[in-house]
Amino acid sequence: MFFRKKPANIYVKEEAQGIYRLRVRTTAHGDTVDLRFTRAAHIGVDDDGGYVFRKAILSSQHLDRGEVVVRFDRRYTVLETQVTGGELVPFREWEDPRS
Repeated sequence: MFFRKKPANIYVKEEAQGIYRLRVRTTAHGDTVDLRFTRAAHIGVDDDGGYVFRKAILSSQHLDRGEVVVRFDRRYTVLETQVTGGELVPFREWEDPRS
């Protein structure tokens, strides 16, 4: 039996085993907030049996507020990302020095 691998999420990058990064650009002033979180310390169990990371964000320059929610399945594959008060930045954008 062949299974297709789900495409990787373009916003959440797994840097190492259990360590994730993402960036949010705030709606109000366009400030960038960088988030780094781990399975062991920051991700909790969700009601549906998966896992969830939820974090309130506050930009340091203009104090723009928002919230990030990342939902994972039981294998820690990213299922869904939600942001209020901003938008997620694809990691290709912030890793590429030419942009």
